[in-house]
Amino acid sequence: MPNAADIIAARLAKAGCRTAFGIPGGEVLAIMDALERAGIKVILAKHENCAGFMGEGVYHRDGAPAILVATIGPGIANAVNVIANAYQDRVPMIALTGCVPALDQHSYTHQVLDHLKLVEEITKAAFRVDDGTAGTIADKALALACEGRPGPVLLDLPIDVQTREQPSPAPWQAPAAPMAPAPGPALDTARAWLAEAERPLVIAGVDVLSQHAEAALESFCRRFAAPLITTYKAKGVIPEDDPLALGGAGLSPKADKHLLPLVAASDCVIMAGYDPIEMRTGWRDPWPEGARTIDLPAVAERHGMHRASLMFPGNVGAGLEALGRDLTPRQTWPAGEPAAVKAALRAESGLDDVWGPAAIVDVLRKSLPRDAVVTVDSGAHRIVLSQVFECYRARGLLQSTALCTMGCAVPLAIGRKLAEPACAVIATLGDAGLEMFLGELATIRDLKLGIPIVVFVDKQLALIEMKQRNSLLPSLAVEFGATDFPAVAKALGGEGVWVRDRETLAKEIETALTRETFTLLAAVIEPSSYDGRI
Repeated sequence: MPNAADIIAARLAKAGCRTAFGIPGGEVLAIMDALERAGIKVILAKHENCAGFMGEGVYHRDGAPAILVATIGPGIANAVNVIANAYQDRVPMIALTGCVPALDQHSYTHQVLDHLKLVEEITKAAFRVDDGTAGTIADKALALACEGRPGPVLLDLPIDVQTREQPSPAPWQAPAAPMAPAPGPALDTARAWLAEAERPLVIAGVDVLSQHAEAALESFCRRFAAPLITTYKAKGVIPEDDPLALGGAGLSPKADKHLLPLVAASDCVIMAGYDPIEMRTGWRDPWPEGARTIDLPAVAERHGMHRASLMFPGNVGAGLEALGRDLTPRQTWPAGEPAAVKAALRAESGLDDVWGPAAIVDVLRKSLPRDAVVTVDSGAHRIVLSQVFECYRARGLLQSTALCTMGCAVPLAIGRKLAEPACAVIATLGDAGLEMFLGELATIRDLKLGIPIVVFVDKQLALIEMKQRNSLLPSLAVEFGATDFPAVAKALGGEGVWVRDRETLAKEIETALTRETFTLLAAVIEPSSYDGRI
């Protein structure tokens, strides 16, 4: 009979997982060996937090749950941030860790802590694998990680159980057809609202991606000529150079002043997989009381950010199809308000600046193929980029949108590039974010991945400094010294160059895309560059 580690590895391989990321420890050696023998390559990261983001990067290409391997105690403690990110950002993840045998738990304390309690608040479930339970628990973990609103599940394997032979029950079967709204008065009312609407508008979020409803959403918007606003993570579900695509929303009051009045003016707002966990407080109750609003969430909403007149939890694509079935589209937005909003957003974008954050984003877009994938870290640069960078494909811009954690851009790019080596993948981040996890540059070097990395260099935590200033507080703990990033890049086996103008940036991006290692493009901007831009 197979052992527990083999059973779990086989279940993960059957689910489509082909890559795991982590850092070895004595308590997970059998798990790692089982993964490799099951055809799942284990890749060494420099930090467990980054390992989890690498797993997410792969997930955005192949759709299989991310696998994070973390050893006992400090290993899993290091991974808490990325597990919390997977929970809030709706990323299916299986976190594998090891623990001491049950007989040792009450008399041996070195590195020992309760892994299940540690992650209780940031996982969909956490299980300790006991004798005879490996197959059943692996099936439960995969189902929980992927169903409804995806998220992380932890499996804690005692060292002795990992290598002990276990019975292996037949795997559970995949769930049946997607759940669509049930026929009845509520659906009839929603369909009548859509049929009568002169100003329909769609707001789409991350669960359009997790349920693979991109094609259904695009078809719905085109058929009913409904303009689309997305969260940052759902950017690109309709190419953003399309007149229907109004771009992303979430963190920019500058953009909200144009988008929110349009939402309020709509006579039928359809939310498709929209999860307001990605949005700032300005998106609380964004429509007037009594507005006709139809919510198609992955699961029944309990967030309190807004109320919907009608709600149909389930499969987003099936919900959109049921809502629009056999209806006759009509001419919409006769006064052309969506086009005016799109033009106003473009006029205030800063894309025509001689130099600065928006100019860097403009060069980036013009220098990359349409199907490129960009990752972005948290910070002021992220808000600018998320607003003005045009995405032409779903999952074309990867980031932490709900947890908004720093340190994600480079490992996301590593995972995404590994999953599709021929794709142009580029990471963007601030200088502080890069300094958090410089070690992962060595991971790129060892994997021989050609990843350009654009660093917005302003020697400060710009977003926090702006908040301090706007709150009439003194600048405190937001400024830091200059790092010679090109020198660091060369020391770690990559290439690096200082950039201070559009022409140099465009030329260096072109060269960086041809290399088999990373290139740090240190783009120097003034500390005040974000004023008036976000």
